Amino acid sequence: MARAMFDYTKTVLDKVSFDVNLFTKEVIKAMKRLLPHEIDELKIWIQSLALNRPELQPCLVYLKK
Repeated sequence: MARAMFDYTKTVLDKVSFDVNLFTKEVIKAMKRLLPHEIDELKIWIQSLALNRPELQPCLVYLKK
């Protein structure tokens, strides 16, 4: 079940990546919802996504917590 939440979170983040504010809100929600090892995986995924979409760079601040 937890893996399903991780996959769902990535899907949602991918769909809202057009809007930085919405993406940031979803990142904050994900950090509260996911397990620690899933957060580590999500950080890697978001960093690779931000390489292709530089407008998402401000969201990386929330990953440092």
